[in-house]
Formats: sequence, structure tokens, C-alpha cells
Amino acid sequence: MKRTLNPLLLTLICFLWLAAVPSAKGQTVYRSISNYHVYYGWAKYFQQDWVVLRSFESEGKSYFLLVEPSTLETKVNDASLYRVTPMPLTQLRKVFNSTTYAKALNKADQQSVNIQDAGIESGMPKEAGVSLTADLCPSHRPLDRRIFTDIFNEFKGIEQPVPVALSVTGTWMNKHQQDLQWLKQMQQNGEIHITWINHSYNHRVSSTLPLKQNFLLEAGTDINYEVLETEKAMLQNGLLPSVFFRFPGLVSDQQLVMQITGFGLIPVGTDAWLAKGQQPHAGSIVLIHGNGNEPVGVNDFINLLKQNKQLAAKRQWLLYNLRESVDDEFKN
Repeated sequence: MKRTLNPLLLTLICFLWLAAVPSAKGQTVYRSISNYHVYYGWAKYFQQDWVVLRSFESEGKSYFLLVEPSTLETKVNDASLYRVTPMPLTQLRKVFNSTTYAKALNKADQQSVNIQDAGIESGMPKEAGVSLTADLCPSHRPLDRRIFTDIFNEFKGIEQPVPVALSVTGTWMNKHQQDLQWLKQMQQNGEIHITWINHSYNHRVSSTLPLKQNFLLEAGTDINYEVLETEKAMLQNGLLPSVFFRFPGLVSDQQLVMQITGFGLIPVGTDAWLAKGQQPHAGSIVLIHGNGNEPVGVNDFINLLKQNKQLAAKRQWLLYNLRESVDDEFKN
């Protein structure tokens, strides 16, 4: 006798599968968010382990922001789908001490004494190439779209979608909605793949204060607001927060680094800030500014693409997904 699944059971299975798989068309827009807060726990979905980083509510449902500790993949999902054991982040780091996530947090803590460029500065790809990061700091100028159209055109037929990591501020999102929608459309079209990095909400900066009192080290800075409000703004704009954080100006001190890793975030720096003349090498995390304020760095990167065009055509020089590049570093 031929057996068929109960229609209600089939519907439930489909719902659970869809809830666990990110949409190919992009991240859900959570316009109404309440009770957004830090929440740590060891979550299980069937046999897969996840670390819960945040909890929030939207339109009567509870959600988690989670990270897969072996791959650094993040996702937002219905909280009711998971079996969760709440525990402090310090304990979670011990439970998952052999994973990329815990190793990256440990490395960031070890480098926390640096006043500039604390955190992960390079990855370790298996072949020559770099990871591109572009900062979207507050700016009155429009997005420098050449970056994205050029990398798409240069890698068309070679590497699609082309990976790029964007460090975004809450202020930039608020004032550049048209540019943000353009970037999202490029991602939905499969032209680029964006890793969204938290770059603080306000990106405060003073032209007169010394580094030790500047950027997020400026007196009166509310670090909880700078971190959590940026994540909320990402979710409200349909962006998926990654597990990475970039310090404004690449400036921090040991206490600030510990605060950021205390949020469960991995600080990411650079070993190739192009506008400052730093030359990239295999595995570099390249830094340029895409907010229209740093055309020199953008021009340098476009020249870098052209110089490696023939190698790229042979797949001997590629752009690497930041998450995968960092993962490679700690798996080698």
C-alpha cells in the first residue's frame, strides 16, 4: 500500500525547513523590533550547534541572532525552533574552544593592547587574492558605486557573486537609503555577496583630540548604543549582521576591545589600508572607503583589479569572502 504524508505534517516540515534556510532573495526586513538585547546560549537545531548572540521580538514573535561557531555564518531565526541552554559567553567560548569563533575572539583579546588595528588583520586563502572591506562612515557624499560596478565587471564569468565586506554605520544607513537599496539590489541580483560589518552607530570623530580620546574612546560614548542600535538598524533595513566589528578609525584600547568581544563580536582590522600606501599581499584584508570621502583608496583598488586581471581570468587571483578567509586562517 502506498503511504502518503499527512498534509499538516508535510506543511510543518516545509515550514521548519524554510525557517532554517536563509532566503535567496535577501534577509527579512524586521521593521518593528522590541526588547532587542544581548542573550547568550548554546542552541541546537536538530544535531547542529549554534551560539545565540541576541534575542528580540518583532510583530509578536521571538527571534534569535545566531552564529555557527565553526564557520562564522550568522542567521536570524524563530527562537521557538531551538533547544537553548543559556550560559555566559565566557563559558560558551570554553565549550567551543576548538572552533574558529572562539579562536578568533581569543586572538582579538591577545591583540587588544594595540591602539590601532586591534583584531584580525588578514586571512589565509588557499590561493593568491585578498578580502575587500569598504567602510561606509557618515558622509554627505553619495556611495562611490565604481567599486561595486568595477568588481562585478572585472570578475564577470570568473567569480559570481563577488564577495565584499561593508562596514556600515547607523548614521550612513539613515541618510543613504537610495544607495543602500542599490547595494541590496546588486546582492539580490547575484552580482555581489555582502558581509555586513558593524562599524558603530554614530562613528564619532574629533579633529583635535588625540587617538587615546578619539572615536569610540571619546568621553561619553555609550558603547551599548553604538553596537546594538547598529544591529537593530541593519535588521530594520533587511541586512544580516555578521559576527564582525570594525572600530571607527581602527582606534581602540584594551578595555574597548574586551567590551566588543564581550558582545560576542570579532574585531576586524586591516593590513592594507590602500589610501595610506599600505600594499596588499596574499590573504590581506584590504581597506578602502566607499562613502565618497576617499577617492584615492578607491582608485588604488581599481588599479589593483586591473593589474591582476589576467591572473583573475585564470582564477589565480580572486576576491575572498571575509568570513571564509578568517575561517581558513584558524583551520590551518
